[in-house]
Amino acid sequence: MLVTINVAVLLAIIIILRLRRRTQARSRFDEKLTVAIVLVFGVLIAPTAFGQGILDVVIQVVQGVSQSGR
Repeated sequence: MLVTINVAVLLAIIIILRLRRRTQARSRFDEKLTVAIVLVFGVLIAPTAFGQGILDVVIQVVQGVSQSGR
């Protein structure tokens, strides 16, 4: 029996667990590590259909905000 773990799902779980901690309990190193994990997570989901969907939503929001400012 072969068990595979999707690395993006594992990183998402780690991110959720790290962000649930209280802000006062985090050191500067913890914050930098969380940022690095989130960046790797972003790189992993970017080429997927889910990542493309997120990109489309962000583009629409940015275009809406920029047009409302005119």
